[in-house]
Amino acid sequence: MSRESVSGVQEALGQSEIFLAFQERLSRAAKVDRPVLLVGERGTGKELAAARLHYLSSRWQGPLLALNCAALTPSLVESELFGHEAGAFTGAARLRRGRFEEAHQGTLLLDEIGLIPLEVQEKILRVVEYGRFERVGGSRPVEVDVRIVGATNADLRLLAGQGRFKQDLLDRLSFEVLLLPPLRERPGDVSLLAHYFAARMARELDWALDRTGPPRFSPRALAALEAHPWPGNIRELKNVVERAVYRSGQSPIEEVVFDPFGPAPAPNPPPEGGAAGTSPPEPESPVEEAAAGSFAETIRLTERRLLKNALARALYNQRRAAELLDLSYDQLRGLIRKHGGLENLND
Repeated sequence: MSRESVSGVQEALGQSEIFLAFQERLSRAAKVDRPVLLVGERGTGKELAAARLHYLSSRWQGPLLALNCAALTPSLVESELFGHEAGAFTGAARLRRGRFEEAHQGTLLLDEIGLIPLEVQEKILRVVEYGRFERVGGSRPVEVDVRIVGATNADLRLLAGQGRFKQDLLDRLSFEVLLLPPLRERPGDVSLLAHYFAARMARELDWALDRTGPPRFSPRALAALEAHPWPGNIRELKNVVERAVYRSGQSPIEEVVFDPFGPAPAPNPPPEGGAAGTSPPEPESPVEEAAAGSFAETIRLTERRLLKNALARALYNQRRAAELLDLSYDQLRGLIRKHGGLENLND
């Protein structure tokens, strides 16, 4: 996205303690009208975090715009950010407003902010300090009110020490620095996100969800997903899961391909006691499954069935699942923990 508006906010999904702590910090930072730096590996959801910052802030009715600084040559970054006057350079036939003007009274996400040239960083610093700038080729100051959110996977302190990023600008932008946790440090979230992405892909492929429910992963496939280091984080997970659903076409999904350029792997070995591509048939009802078991066991099975059905209908959005069951969010999370977490519920 070299020049675009950010819209259509997705709900961030996760249940790990580190992810929930990050969301809490983000919510607090959103309320304070100051610059924020989002630092994280590729694919960790920095643009989604910036959108949540905007829509949880007092600027939520204003524009939310983004500039991917990595997609532009250094000579174009200044014009994209600050606009230009007619005749400012060859081809500039008319006045053009830049990102800062278009984001007035809103939020501007500067993605890959560490790649901005030093001379442009100086102009950004003036906007942060004084709320004004001049267009390229112009001399009349333009006043704006914009909240800046910077995103990067680079070490800006190291760049500043090397003279490649202005220390004064770094000081002003780092009112709050939010570190997005990588997926490998979010226990339990791989399974949650995998089932969410699988259900969405199934809808896109017109799976008969009413009859079969959302796609499930075999225990071996799910274990493989959990064990993968995910260098590309959520973006990589989404691609891997969507590929698995598309190639399988049935549930449970037995094969997960992490590298589509490599040789096709052999199907994952079936679980003990079952043939490849099959899973034990589910009972028709929890009472039948209890099969003359205790009353407590019947209640346990009923709770599991209700939880699984509600989560599937809500595409693994726990807040929506709680509403379907007429429970509070905390009550739902307590029941999920009681039954061993999402991984056990999806077995």
